[in-house]
Amino acid sequence: MGISSLKVVRQLAVAAFVLLPAAAPADTQSAVWRPKELTFVFMGFTAHYSCDGLRDKIRHVLGELGARSDFKVDYHGCSSPFGSPDPFPGVRIRMQVLEPAAASDPSTDAVAAHWQRVDLHLDKDPVWEASDCELLEQIRQKILPLFATRQVDFASNCVPHQAQLGTHLTAELLFPDPKGDKSVASK
Repeated sequence: MGISSLKVVRQLAVAAFVLLPAAAPADTQSAVWRPKELTFVFMGFTAHYSCDGLRDKIRHVLGELGARSDFKVDYHGCSSPFGSPDPFPGVRIRMQVLEPAAASDPSTDAVAAHWQRVDLHLDKDPVWEASDCELLEQIRQKILPLFATRQVDFASNCVPHQAQLGTHLTAELLFPDPKGDKSVASK
């Protein structure tokens, strides 16, 4: 085999590698979408949110945690005018989240899913995010339990009326596999 033949073989091998679909995550398993609902009222001392501001933060959180994209987040119990801080802003959440499918319940609605690590950030700027520590604590207490999770890591340095750096929340959550992959590993 000549040098030009080796180049052709190498180029074909590289092209085949690039064109092959990505392998399914090693942790693929069967999961089902389950409906969840929650009325969430924020009670904090450091940060103050308008109802629309809280709604936007919660929408961001649900997307990051893997809720199905058709979730609904509506104002609930708000007393302040639109855009003004509310003493107890609230939202009503209606969503679908993935849960591991039971082996004894072969559901036709099962989807291939995998565990994915999420490092939840409420703001891109760490200084602004520091004032969200009370909200992150309440998300961990009230919203995160609605999701299938594992390896949750939470640390908080919240002090009322003070913005504190260092609060973080990471966890592994179930996410659907890419649409093209229909395989489900049996567990």
